[in-house]
Amino acid sequence: MIVIMEPKALEAEIDKVIQRAEELGFQAIINKGAIQTVVALIGDETKISGSDLFEELPGVHRVERIQVPFRLASRSTQYADSVIEIAPGVKIGGQEDLLVMAGPCSVETEDGIIQTARAVKAAGAKVLRGGAFKPRTAPRTFEGLGELGLRFLKQAKQETGLPIVTEIMDLRDLDSIYDTTDIFQVGARNMQNFSMLNELGKVKKPILLKRGMSATIDEWLLAAERIMHNGNSQIILCERGIRSFDAKYTRNVLDLAAISVVKNLTHLPIISDPSHGTGKTLYVRSMALASVAAGAHGLMIEVHPDPANALSDGPQSLNPKQFNELMPEIKQLHSFMKDLHARKEATNVA
Repeated sequence: MIVIMEPKALEAEIDKVIQRAEELGFQAIINKGAIQTVVALIGDETKISGSDLFEELPGVHRVERIQVPFRLASRSTQYADSVIEIAPGVKIGGQEDLLVMAGPCSVETEDGIIQTARAVKAAGAKVLRGGAFKPRTAPRTFEGLGELGLRFLKQAKQETGLPIVTEIMDLRDLDSIYDTTDIFQVGARNMQNFSMLNELGKVKKPILLKRGMSATIDEWLLAAERIMHNGNSQIILCERGIRSFDAKYTRNVLDLAAISVVKNLTHLPIISDPSHGTGKTLYVRSMALASVAAGAHGLMIEVHPDPANALSDGPQSLNPKQFNELMPEIKQLHSFMKDLHARKEATNVA
């Protein structure tokens, strides 16, 4: 349930709503917008038979029951897009410029990650991605350098100034990753690791939440809801492809429709990962551009200095030259789409 206050509601009137909510056993989440304040009530709505308990209070404009289970993530609770600041001057969401995260699947050597960081920054990427701990299905395969990989990522950040996104696989590594990363990545396999989501709700850094390989959109948004419920609303959603019956031609099915659906359902920013979504370098460019056209707030693209000899995910990685050629196309298309939407909005207003 949400309580929408009058545009000029007084602080005392808002406090009265919160007081009544707490008396009824609800948790009150306050969202103060530029025009009016919305109070989201989290709890068992069966305790009250109607909305009159709140509508009768001074300063209340109206009360709405939210039907979706992901209340905090829902646009019904917060209509305006969330904008997340990853680092000073680096933001994602709303009308911010498209944000590109790029780098290798795995950190392999110090020189390699620094070389890649310099290349992707020169091409226009704003965040460096790289895995220190890598989830692999088969044993006896490269599973990352661990603490050494984190040290190499930290060195690359010092050399280039790029903020870092890296994956957490085990809560025992939370403190060491916290000291290195600017964004915690929750991989597809951990999207429903509820203990991990609960703990990440307590950290004060953005969370990149990848969609599980067989997850519905509701399940994905409920995973975000769990993080938000524990206190962290800095969540970036990532569509990375879902499992299908036909894996002969692409690694996964990149669900481009999910980008538009999610933008309609939630205020949280969403990015696309065409590297994992396709699994093949050949298709990364077209799916990256298609994701921009679909309205993604950003992209995550795997870039490796020598994909043929990469220790993981080489077949889906771009080399620095390919990435450098792709970035102007991405920027040009994003600019076109932004202008197109602006003209549409102006027509609607007129």
